[in-house]
Amino acid sequence: MARTVRLGVIVPSSNTALEPLTSSIISFIQDPNLEITVHYSRFRVTTISLADDANAQFQLDPMLSAAQLLADAEVDVIGWSGTSSGWLGFDKDEILCKAIQDATGIPATSSIIALNELLGKTHAQRLGLVTPYEKNVNDAIRKNYASIGYEITEQREQHLGKTKNTEFGLVSEAQIGDMVAQVAAQNADVVTVYCTNLRGARAAVEWEKKHGITVLDSIATTVWGMLHKVNVHPSAVKGWGAIFELE
Repeated sequence: MARTVRLGVIVPSSNTALEPLTSSIISFIQDPNLEITVHYSRFRVTTISLADDANAQFQLDPMLSAAQLLADAEVDVIGWSGTSSGWLGFDKDEILCKAIQDATGIPATSSIIALNELLGKTHAQRLGLVTPYEKNVNDAIRKNYASIGYEITEQREQHLGKTKNTEFGLVSEAQIGDMVAQVAAQNADVVTVYCTNLRGARAAVEWEKKHGITVLDSIATTVWGMLHKVNVHPSAVKGWGAIFELE
């Protein structure tokens, strides 16, 4: 009998990219002994900036409510597929995941918790950052990575200066690819596509081959983190980039 695994994902309400891409990544797991399904719950997020009202969207209570709705489906793990702790502070996701587990009994992870764990596995020396955000958001992200030993120079970051989340989802793969290329040309060995409403996950393999880099796409890192939590080796995912092949 096949093992049934249910993955629960918390989604920013205005995100249009992460659900189809997450489900597509999981569909590439072809294991007759596994039956994996993905289930989603939203909470309200419409803009990204450093303004107080934008940061207030990521308060604990609405995110915990979304997690509790996933718990009703008896999912095996809950993943927060968002990058807000990148500028708010990495401890925000640690606090959220502990609160989810305390409230539901279900293990939890996040895009950024998984991404930061993957950084250690890639032995990154020169990290590059690609986002749709305003420069001051990127600067806050860079500061937080410097605090854990990863300097992102100004030459190794690219941003689009956008704040409206629905606009992030309209950015083409080609435009994201151009940003990745610019960062890779500055000798980055690992490039993170740092927004779960950017459609970069599918092209990661192409960019890795073209530029000789590892791509840490924040949608894909959420999947990687959830699979680890339920003891499904990420190498079960084929064709979505180097992170699923790391030991």
